Amino acid sequence: MAIQGNILELDRCVHCSVDKPSLPAISSILTSLAHDQKNEHTWRVYGCTRCGGAILTGSPKGNRNIYEMYPEQINIDKEIPDRAKEYLEQALNSISSPAGAVMLAASSIDSMLKAKGLKTGSLYGRIKNAVDTNLITDEMATWAHDVRLDANDQRHADDDAPLPSYEDAKRVIEFAQALATFLFVLPARVQRGINEAKES
Repeated sequence: MAIQGNILELDRCVHCSVDKPSLPAISSILTSLAHDQKNEHTWRVYGCTRCGGAILTGSPKGNRNIYEMYPEQINIDKEIPDRAKEYLEQALNSISSPAGAVMLAASSIDSMLKAKGLKTGSLYGRIKNAVDTNLITDEMATWAHDVRLDANDQRHADDDAPLPSYEDAKRVIEFAQALATFLFVLPARVQRGINEAKES
């Protein structure tokens, strides 16, 4: 758990994902109280010297351990199959290199579909099969086609395709995270809920 001090120590910046970022405090310590003058918290803002992104941290008064952080650090759910999870983690960690992040996120998407048994044919064919078997919705398929086209442009070094921006990489990663949640994380949570209901 990170501690509020003059420097915030994180493994990666929550904005640009740079490894071992320099995150000095850019505000003094601020305090807040609830309407009943209780529940006092201390807050501090830190800034990444690489990307300029700001991070707000909060702790209960008298405790320097950080209990709240905005934006939050992204954690990859353990329910995602290992190969897809590894690609997604690498995409998140390389978002400051957008072309690579797009390719890694697209590889994660590809791996997720294969983990669901859609292994033959082109990716577009597998996406169509995913819709036909109600694995994903039509809207998700449309989004997947857009995401995948971006990756194909990069993988085949299309000279006419513009290089992806940070925002492009972020969009592809967001889709990969949404697909992982839809295909693996939510079904696992539902199954846990069913099992817990049976046990009680």
